[in-house]
Amino acid sequence: MSSGIPGEEFFERLASPEEGPPERASSRLKSRIYSALLRRQAQSGPLLSLSQTKAEDRGLCVFEKIACLAPISEKIKSFNLCRVCHARMLGERVENAPIFWEHCPYVRFQDR
Repeated sequence: MSSGIPGEEFFERLASPEEGPPERASSRLKSRIYSALLRRQAQSGPLLSLSQTKAEDRGLCVFEKIACLAPISEKIKSFNLCRVCHARMLGERVENAPIFWEHCPYVRFQDR
C-alpha cells in the first residue's frame, strides 16, 4: 500500500530483511582491503617494529620471525614485510590461495 510518497516502495524493500544467508566478501577482496589499510597506515608513520610486536606476544609469520632474528636495524624491522611477501600476491590474486603460514594475515581471509 503506497501513500503516494515517491520512492516509498523502494525504501520499504530496502529495509525489509533479506532472504537467505548474507553474501560473504571474497578472500581476494579481503586481502586487497587489508593491503590498502596497511599502505595507508604506513603513510602516517612507521609501523611497530617486529621486535616490539614479538615482545607484546603477538604472532609473527615465518618471514617476520627470520627478519626479527636478523642483525638489521629497528627501522628496517618496522618495514611492512607483507608488501614483498608472496602470500600477499597470492591472497590478492587467487581465491582460496594455498597459503598456510602460521600468523599470516592473508591466511585468515581464505575461505577454508
